[in-house]
Amino acid sequence: MIWPLDIIILTIVIICGIAAISIKDLLGAAIMFGAYSFMMCLLWSVMGAVDVAFTEASVGAGVSTVFFVAAVFRTTRRTRD
Repeated sequence: MIWPLDIIILTIVIICGIAAISIKDLLGAAIMFGAYSFMMCLLWSVMGAVDVAFTEASVGAGVSTVFFVAAVFRTTRRTRD
C-alpha cells in the first residue's frame, strides 16, 4: 500500500461526500455523487480490491450517476433562485 496516496484519495472522498450533501443545486449534487463514487473506485483499486472497484465504477460512478442526472433533467423548478 502507498499510504500518502491512500490519504490523499481518502481526503478527496470526504470532500466530495460533504460537497454532495451540501450543494443546493440538484445537478451539481448528482455530479459530486459521481465524483465521490469514482474516488471510491480509485480507493478500492489502490487498496487491492479490484473486483469491488470494478463494481463501484460500473454501478456507482456509471449507472447511478446517469440515472440521477436523467432524473434531474426530467424535473422542473418551482422557483427561480
